[in-house]
Amino acid sequence: MIRIIVSIFLAFVCLAPAVMAQGSAQSQDWSTPAEKSGYRTTPRYDETMAYLKRMAGANPRQLKLEMFGKTSTGRDLWIAVASRDGNFDPASLHKQNRPIVLVQNAIHAGEMDGKDSSLALLRDMVITRSKAGLLDRAVVVVIPIYNLDGHERFGPYNRINQNGPEQMGWRTTAQNLNLNRDYVKADTPETRAWLALWNRWLPDFFFDNHVTDGADYQFDTTYDIATGPDVDSGIAQWITAALVPDMEKSVASSGHLISPYIEFADEADPMKGLATNQVVPRFSHGYTILQNRPGMLVEMHMLKDYRTRVTGNYELMRAVLEVINRDADRLVQLNRAADLKTIEQGRQYDPNARFPLILAAGKQTVPFHYLGYKFNRSLSDISGAVRIEYTKEPLNIDIPRARGLIVQRTIAPPRAYIIPPQWTQVIDVLRAHGLELKRTTASWTGEVEVYRCPPPRWPAQPFEGRHPAPLGDQKDSLITGATASGGQSSCKLGREQSTFPVGSIVVPLDQRAAKVAIHFLEPEGPDSAVLWNFFDAIFEQKEYGESYVLEKLAREMMAKDPALKTEFENKIAADPQFAANPYARLNFFYERSPYWDKALGLYPVGRLTSLEGIPLGK
Repeated sequence: MIRIIVSIFLAFVCLAPAVMAQGSAQSQDWSTPAEKSGYRTTPRYDETMAYLKRMAGANPRQLKLEMFGKTSTGRDLWIAVASRDGNFDPASLHKQNRPIVLVQNAIHAGEMDGKDSSLALLRDMVITRSKAGLLDRAVVVVIPIYNLDGHERFGPYNRINQNGPEQMGWRTTAQNLNLNRDYVKADTPETRAWLALWNRWLPDFFFDNHVTDGADYQFDTTYDIATGPDVDSGIAQWITAALVPDMEKSVASSGHLISPYIEFADEADPMKGLATNQVVPRFSHGYTILQNRPGMLVEMHMLKDYRTRVTGNYELMRAVLEVINRDADRLVQLNRAADLKTIEQGRQYDPNARFPLILAAGKQTVPFHYLGYKFNRSLSDISGAVRIEYTKEPLNIDIPRARGLIVQRTIAPPRAYIIPPQWTQVIDVLRAHGLELKRTTASWTGEVEVYRCPPPRWPAQPFEGRHPAPLGDQKDSLITGATASGGQSSCKLGREQSTFPVGSIVVPLDQRAAKVAIHFLEPEGPDSAVLWNFFDAIFEQKEYGESYVLEKLAREMMAKDPALKTEFENKIAADPQFAANPYARLNFFYERSPYWDKALGLYPVGRLTSLEGIPLGK
């Protein structure tokens, strides 16, 4: 009897905060700032945090605020964690098989819909409790404002493409960097803080809430979630068979028009169909692929009114959370299985293994039922290009869409990578990603796989504070980040005897986040350290020959080697640019002489096929 009384008492104690919060909700106005304004405005940072603190004060058992970092100007970055039973410890939650959902808002701080929908969703989960069931199994971690410095650059003219609110934040940080291009290179303090947050919580699902730039169409809510050959097959199947159909049906039943993300192959002619591109890991939901976690890009339609956009964002998150609660055990198990598979694959070197590095759209298409608006096309006397003018007359048609992505370039992952200790920036980035790094305790000489690469093609204009330089035949769009590649690799992989100093860093691939290391350290990866200029110095020629010295050397070399003379003459005949460049003509011989720097273009990161005999410490 005493045991029964104690159980009833404990149950009452656990329920009391929720009951009190519900009573408080009935007696107080819990309208969000956006709701109070009739969706004319969105709250600034102070008002947003005041509302969150008010909710946490009303129900501290189920809502907790934590600081997770600072911006480049020193502003505090916060998360709000909603948990049904007051468990806010990530390790404990993982042991209980409770899926952790990370919601990110205002990475582009002019796109504020997710912030206001998240405030409403948190309220309905822990204050009014009309959506309390969304916390039955899931724990929801919300970043209310990620790009906080950009958020506070408030103004009415920050988004020319967007229908409300009256004022909004700015796209980039105080350093004028786009955080949604920074997930791999991790240049900003905001990204470093985010990576630490990710590694602490290790979410099972990720939302990144945005507002579109693009065409005009009827859909108000669009999303993108990867299921291609670079996604774990079990996770991809759950997304395709369970998550997407139920989510779309649920959002549609709420009165919103939902669609996969709309990106046209030709923005001036929607009839050519939709583009399909690899989501490279500089983007949030491309980065989560490397972490073996499903990540959803949410794109509300820019021309819809703010109320429609905020409520549509709310309904999409609500619908996904319902599926996650229903499939909680399955989702957690799929994520863990993907991690274990990655670890197991990294335990040995298999030269026949193929890791998908670069993807492209396949040639086969399927019809996509497009709910657009009729439009007119004409030649613009202003831009000189084709002008498209949308009407508000519905256009419901089928247009082509690529069936899916195919693998364009693969590599066989090594057993581990080894990096000389002087490449400190690269090592710091790897450490920020939470990778396990080991250090050599003595100098080591051995045969390793190494790349020799031609000089990249550096663009004239900067992009995200750098000059990203794709190697070989990659064609990288700095606007979309879509990367395609065909043909053969331009870097040549071979085995060479190399010496690595004491303190060199070894990155074993039998770890959960190994795919991050592969993408960053394979030189032809779409977001590699080479592309982002971490290794530019290896392509700089530091020793030169005077022309009168090389003139003499060239004649001596041709006299001794008639085949070399023929090769030189053929190149002059076939390459007009070479023929017109005195420096290049002389350098032709310098490159083939014993004086040439054999380390030029030698990628300093070695690929280890075995860890045997390497003196490793922690």
